[in-house]
Amino acid sequence: MENKPIDDNKIKAPLFGARHIQCILIFLGLSAAVTQRVNLSVAIVAMMDKNSTNPNFEEYQWSEKTKSYLLSGFFWGYFVTQIPGSQLAHRFGGKITLLLSIVLSGFLALLTPLSVRLGDWQMLFALRLCQGLIQGSIFSSIHTLLSKWIPAEERSSLGTFCYTGMAFGSVLMMLVSGWIASSSFGWPGIFYFTGLFSLIWGFVWYFVGASSPSACKSMTADERLYIETAMVTTSKPEHEHAAMKTPWLKILTSVPFWVLLLTQSSYAFGFMTMLTQIPSYMKSILGQDIKSSALMSSAPYLANMLLTFVFCILADFLMKRGYTSVNASRKLFNTIGFWVPVVPIILLGYMSADQSELALVLLVIAVGVNTAGSLGFLTNHIDLSPNFAGVLMGIANCAANVMSLSAPLTVGFIVTDAKNVQQWRIVFYIAGGLYFVGNLLFIFFGQTKIQPWNYPKTERDERDHIRFETIKMETEKI
Repeated sequence: MENKPIDDNKIKAPLFGARHIQCILIFLGLSAAVTQRVNLSVAIVAMMDKNSTNPNFEEYQWSEKTKSYLLSGFFWGYFVTQIPGSQLAHRFGGKITLLLSIVLSGFLALLTPLSVRLGDWQMLFALRLCQGLIQGSIFSSIHTLLSKWIPAEERSSLGTFCYTGMAFGSVLMMLVSGWIASSSFGWPGIFYFTGLFSLIWGFVWYFVGASSPSACKSMTADERLYIETAMVTTSKPEHEHAAMKTPWLKILTSVPFWVLLLTQSSYAFGFMTMLTQIPSYMKSILGQDIKSSALMSSAPYLANMLLTFVFCILADFLMKRGYTSVNASRKLFNTIGFWVPVVPIILLGYMSADQSELALVLLVIAVGVNTAGSLGFLTNHIDLSPNFAGVLMGIANCAANVMSLSAPLTVGFIVTDAKNVQQWRIVFYIAGGLYFVGNLLFIFFGQTKIQPWNYPKTERDERDHIRFETIKMETEKI
């Protein structure tokens, strides 16, 4: 059966409570993490062009291929720790793994300028690789937290709001990067900003964040009852959750999960191609300086963030009025997020420097509407298995990040001349094509039913079953 909202007449929850505070903190934490990923994409433009930044800082003459290595370095590490990170989040509950991932990576962000001065691009690549390794558990941690905190009826709105932190972090980074690079801080200030943002968030999260409602001391009894009642039939209590053995074979032979994995992978390539390459595309094809490029690059992600709230409200309205089921809602918004951007993305490959305004409109549509996919595949892991949502995210994100790290490498292989729009055209055709195929699979084969393997037997369940069978046999003998 599909997930259904509980009866609001039975238990009322506060309109704003502890679960909303947790979601706001997760939103900001993800924003901090994303600024660490995006900072090099915007800073590298200034690092390779002394005229676009404070002239007191060194300029680096790196090739396009070297640049592609640097932009993909984070994802090589990020890929490796997805599944181990998901197991850590499953074992420890999400709070501590999220804290360590963002804070430790933030420390490395502060050390980035020093690493470049000491070891040029090779040491920078190593540092980005380490940041990726550290951040591998972030999405699994968030999914684990959401599976404990957010009832099914609020999953589309509050869950998607948390992941809007990706767009907010991108907007924030691109808005401030041009100003910081041109200030007395120069391009190193971009990395200092992201590091300090992450450390401040970590301090607040340590004292306010909680792995589950039972671990939160600041929430009302009514809200705790509301959440725990909604979760009672789908998710194990926290003290039993960590003891549950992951049903690896059943997960890896699940068709709905494989469809989700492929959908998420197609999204990852398209999203990361746009995220890491827009600043370079703006400068090379549209002829924008770093300040103009930063402002223009941030506009699509600002639209992405704002449209997220529009789509969340629309999704809630359609489901609460009974116009769409959970399954229909997931596929409707996934279709909007994947298929609407296809044409604008392809058209970007036909733009020239005198069409910068039209190119910006296309980018706003492509990246802005893309957020609707967050209400589709991005919370589908929790639909399929609330108990193992973090594990599913870890596996799927591992595969997705093969695509993420291949995005800048693909661009580096195809775009040998950054000012050649025909080479960029090939990149955009690939991104648009993957969006189309990914959603087609999700429409035909995606599911939202809780899978049977969500309820594996714990050791306690097995002991109880053996005890029951023993008593039954003894009774039959009598």
